[in-house]
Amino acid sequence: MIACPTVLKAQTKIVKVNIDQSIAKVQPNMWGVFFEDINFGADGGIYAELIKNRSFEFTKPLMGWTVQRKKANEGEILVVNRADVNSTNPRYIQINNENGVFGITNEGFKGIGVKKGLKYNFSVMYRQLAAGVKLRLQLLDANNQVIGEGNLVPADTGNEWKKQSTSFTATQTDPKAKFAITFEGKGKIDLDMISLFPGDTWKNRPQGLRSDMVQLLADMKPGFIRFPGGCIVEGTDLANRYQWKNTIGPIEDRKLIINRWNTEFADRSAPDYFQSFGLGFFEYFQLAEDIGSDALPILNCGMACQFNSGEVAALDELDPYVQDALDLIEFANGDVSTKWGKKRADLGHPKPFNLKMMGVGNENWGPQYLERLAIFTKAIKAKYPDFKLINSSGTDPQGDRFNLLNTTLRENKADFIDEHYYRPADWFLKNAGRYDNYPRNDTKVFVGEYAVHADQSHVGSNRNNWQSALASASLMTGLERNADVVQMASYAPLFAHIDAWQWAPDMIWVDNLQSYGTPDYYVQKLFSTNKGTDVVSITLDGKNIIGQDGIYASSVIDSKKKELIIKISNSSDQPKTIDFDLEGKRKLQSKGTVEELTSSNLNQVNSFTNPEAVSPKISAIKIKDKKLNINLKPYSFNVFKIPFN
Repeated sequence: MIACPTVLKAQTKIVKVNIDQSIAKVQPNMWGVFFEDINFGADGGIYAELIKNRSFEFTKPLMGWTVQRKKANEGEILVVNRADVNSTNPRYIQINNENGVFGITNEGFKGIGVKKGLKYNFSVMYRQLAAGVKLRLQLLDANNQVIGEGNLVPADTGNEWKKQSTSFTATQTDPKAKFAITFEGKGKIDLDMISLFPGDTWKNRPQGLRSDMVQLLADMKPGFIRFPGGCIVEGTDLANRYQWKNTIGPIEDRKLIINRWNTEFADRSAPDYFQSFGLGFFEYFQLAEDIGSDALPILNCGMACQFNSGEVAALDELDPYVQDALDLIEFANGDVSTKWGKKRADLGHPKPFNLKMMGVGNENWGPQYLERLAIFTKAIKAKYPDFKLINSSGTDPQGDRFNLLNTTLRENKADFIDEHYYRPADWFLKNAGRYDNYPRNDTKVFVGEYAVHADQSHVGSNRNNWQSALASASLMTGLERNADVVQMASYAPLFAHIDAWQWAPDMIWVDNLQSYGTPDYYVQKLFSTNKGTDVVSITLDGKNIIGQDGIYASSVIDSKKKELIIKISNSSDQPKTIDFDLEGKRKLQSKGTVEELTSSNLNQVNSFTNPEAVSPKISAIKIKDKKLNINLKPYSFNVFKIPFN
């Protein structure tokens, strides 16, 4: 544990930085983000659809919907199944209105966030069998008062499905509204894909993403986006695994499945949690391109979650799984003359996405994983020899599972080994030197999932406190110092809905209208936006700074921006006076800046009411004769930037 405050007493340290000699290159994509549809991160989160169960494919077909009528009339609303005709989207509702006005109401994802003055775009697929029904569309507040209203009159009659849209503007703001459709007039109509989107999606794309959540990612300038997970990739069993080919093309053709976090945790059960795949692989690639990140997809290797079913595909039945991987590379990179390159072009992106890497399996382990990985590696490398593959080291950063995989994968000259660790703050502090003695060979480390987990007395968003973020920052100085070993890293998970989370901590918390970055978010952002190009030596008494008297540090130069960047944390309850001795021939300018994250309260969190309680504060610094004297506050993380000529 990070110590509690005691008497404050400044202590002077002399830290030497050699600004001339590069000891490792920093990869442009070193600091990335990890996305998984957990905590309602996609449906109900970054995917901006406001209607829950829009296609009636949940286990209970009308989950999320309530039928509103004064007197029940048999047969006026039916759930119809056409599985023999359409197996990907079998269900729709049939409205047979013969006896007046009735309606249906959708509760949204823990309510519907509505903003005053914003346009809302409604669409529906319909088949009008007997004309005469008009749809009155209403947003209702908690008191059932109308706060937005529109109408849709179906334009066509016949047996063919049509799509029709309309828009209307909200008159009030409400984070917990609901959406009602009232059927007026006699007639008979089939409805499917009932959809409502806000008019302010990212880049104003129809049926797109929540702009505030994407903007938080864009501001980080992440080097990569790892997607779609996580355990989502594995599924509870193979039938429930993530299959990327089911997530592209028209949204009405994307086959919905249960989200594997639906009932994973008994105390956070979410029976209404499904995957609509409105956010699918094309959208993931597009998002990565939008914010200047590399795409990093993770694919199933023929193994379901080993904590659930442990189901595996037989080795002689692995070909479809391997083909999915080969086809994904062609989808991302192939010429438009190829089968999957043409599919990408048909979706509106003829230019290749320039995919460079892929994960084979998520958090799998054991000899059964190694057997399947070998088959994938042989096939992919035969066709794409320069393509980089990321291999799993299991669930933990030590122990028999880790040792078997780490040893074998290094013997097999793996491109990347993916290490995961969710541990207390003390573990992070003790492991800042973890990679100092790792082999400097062709096998690199990807720290694909990590986060400090506070004790169980901290619940939900309270787990993202300053103590956890400061310990992460301290460890990350060790990752950066060893950038020749650890070439990529991503905190996990990324998003959580404040009313619908299953797992905490998480980097960004959202509700139906707002989002905020935690202290962990600002730590990650400071590393990602100040990654530099070359690691340079920074020492205390001739040694790497990995916790001496509570201090952790790394240093890089940015040869493009011509800056020296020093990252240093003080995890102790004492202030520290540091004399930096900046050695080297480069001519440093006399003025620089420092961005400081600090709080005297280790339990301090950010929140919707105080989203920047722990956030960077920028101030000026002065350098004289290549000397910099600074005072580190207790419990602080600092990024010093000094321009040079």
